[in-house]
Amino acid sequence: MRLPPDRRDPPPTGTAHRGRGGVPWWLDDTVRHCSRCGDLLDFGPVEGEERSRLVCPTCHFIAYVNPRLVVTTLPITADGQVILLRRGIEPGYGAWAQPGGFLEIDETAEEGAARETLEETGLVVEPSRVVGLYSRPPAAIVVVCYEARITGGDIRTGPEAIQIEPFAAERIPWPGIAFHTTTQALRDWIRTARPEPSAAADAAVEPRP
Repeated sequence: MRLPPDRRDPPPTGTAHRGRGGVPWWLDDTVRHCSRCGDLLDFGPVEGEERSRLVCPTCHFIAYVNPRLVVTTLPITADGQVILLRRGIEPGYGAWAQPGGFLEIDETAEEGAARETLEETGLVVEPSRVVGLYSRPPAAIVVVCYEARITGGDIRTGPEAIQIEPFAAERIPWPGIAFHTTTQALRDWIRTARPEPSAAADAAVEPRP
């Protein structure tokens, strides 16, 4: 799952914050010009809009900047353990997360989640119920997480997943979880998969930023 760095942090040293609104600093360079006429976009009030927007002063095209959808799974083994991977890329290098990535334009959310899971873990899965939908505004993403039944394949590591392990709910490595969205999804999965009171769902600590 190749995500942008956590954008709560300020721009890295040497990166100028251009002072425009409407986009995170890390996305600024990709939406500086109008996609229709090429002029520089301005940020400010636009008639008919309820909030300030990026707008072209020449052709008046409004550049809407919307979050991207990340599709993920919690693959569940036959004995009820959840598969997590240790990330081999930033952000979150070396920390644990669920498999997933950005949805492609020509696939459904379920297809994208299954594809990303196969690419990152080698497992063929069948997404079933939605565990939850989670927003990460600093990274401009919305994460959907599916519980998934493993139907085939073999676990294999790679550049994006340097370790892949099944975890019982009581063994989830909460201090080593990469993202708040992963912590939220795991807690929601435990509470719905195990409706009886469970200490595992309350054991999560704050993940690293």
